[in-house]
Amino acid sequence: MSFSNTTQTTISPHNQHPLVIRQYPSTQDIDTLIKQAAEAQKLWAATPLQQRIEIGHRFIDEFKKTADEVPMELTLQMGRPVSQVAGEVKGFLDRAAYMLSIAESSLQDVSLADTDKPGFKRFIKRVPLGVVLVVAPWNYPYLVTVNSVLPALIAGNSVLIKPSPQTPLAAERFVTALIRAGVPKSAVATLHLTLTQTQYAASHPLISFVSFTGSVAGGRGIEQAVVNGSGDVLKANFQAAGGGQGERVGLKGVGLELGGKDPAYVRSDADLDYTVAELVDGAFYNSGQSCCAIERIYVHKDVYEPFVEKFVELTKKYKLGDPTLPETNLGPVVSIASAERIKKQVTAALQTGAKALIPEDLFPIAKPGTAYVAPQVLVDVNHTMVVMMEETFGPVVGVMKVSSDDEALKLMNDSPYGLTASVWTNAEKNEASERAFAKFVDELETGTVFLNRCDYLDPALAWTGVKNSGRGVSLSKFGYDQLTRAKSVHMKIKTS
Repeated sequence: MSFSNTTQTTISPHNQHPLVIRQYPSTQDIDTLIKQAAEAQKLWAATPLQQRIEIGHRFIDEFKKTADEVPMELTLQMGRPVSQVAGEVKGFLDRAAYMLSIAESSLQDVSLADTDKPGFKRFIKRVPLGVVLVVAPWNYPYLVTVNSVLPALIAGNSVLIKPSPQTPLAAERFVTALIRAGVPKSAVATLHLTLTQTQYAASHPLISFVSFTGSVAGGRGIEQAVVNGSGDVLKANFQAAGGGQGERVGLKGVGLELGGKDPAYVRSDADLDYTVAELVDGAFYNSGQSCCAIERIYVHKDVYEPFVEKFVELTKKYKLGDPTLPETNLGPVVSIASAERIKKQVTAALQTGAKALIPEDLFPIAKPGTAYVAPQVLVDVNHTMVVMMEETFGPVVGVMKVSSDDEALKLMNDSPYGLTASVWTNAEKNEASERAFAKFVDELETGTVFLNRCDYLDPALAWTGVKNSGRGVSLSKFGYDQLTRAKSVHMKIKTS
């Protein structure tokens, strides 16, 4: 992407050609859109829940009508192989359907009738927050954005989507389908904003909650903007732009889904053929550009050599190239700057003792000055190396040999991140392995623990992280809890 003070330009990663240009709004335009969203939210929240759910189902139908246009459109924007985009579309629709299926039970009043005293009635309502600002990522612009946008709307909030400048069309397509399905026009909208404008919108007094997915630095910037948003400067700016003295100014919620450095541990009884195939895919799918991609692998010494041999053999079979071609299964990373950052991590590791197992000449398209990065497997790595401690967000994985579960657990937890972690072992046939996995579940410092799978979000489970991977929850019933607030009702009916 490229930037100016007035326009944003999306650059296709694979050919570096300009693709989409959008104009940035003025500050007055931003204020107007947010104020309209706040007004629309009151009417939208008054719409019966069942009717909102029905509109949600119509949204799925509307999106399906043009879903065949998505793969190439998204490939041109962010570089994922066109053959793999259909998986995101399917996941997007499946998540939407699931969140709609649990909406009524998640948002219903909590009755306390069983413990009410005679003459009393108490219950807890879930009520919408107001206007929700969703700052969406480029790596999975449909799959991640639906996690917060649809539940927020179904819960009765209005939603403003600020998409990544790399994938502006995804948000626009999302919003179009929602409006066609029956969501009021001002209750959902797309905002293309600069970094400064995004912080301004996040701190706006009429924004009740901000859902951010992106880098740790970006999340901290949003959090700081929200904290500062209740200050006198913002109040003065808002009132100067036409906001009333009585408009809401105060504390607001922030959900942050940030980076990951997700580990996998391969125990000595793991099914190696299955495990290798899953971990290679977990490391290199979408060119490793996933917050829950596998970036570091710890392998028990008894199976280390055959594991590495199989892993390298499968990695060499990847076809890195033009993502618009159906035979390509590994595309460019999002930008030349990203490619240079990833290669810098690899170079630094090699200079301090790591060994690269994938010859670069197997992937001749990965030339300097392009966004193409060859997949790489590093061994002889350790935790003094940046490549094992900081998020790479590229097709690179480090593999370390360990001698015990305890050593693996210690290394897995030795990270500033905590999004997901996976353990690979034969728990089906070995009770000891099942008990070992239970220990990892208890002691891993992470949001999700997988057994024999990775890089997957189940919408029935809470998606959350610890440490620098963020805070807050999306998906599952708890995703609705984050996008609403509890309102207690305490009634003394009998007064005599």
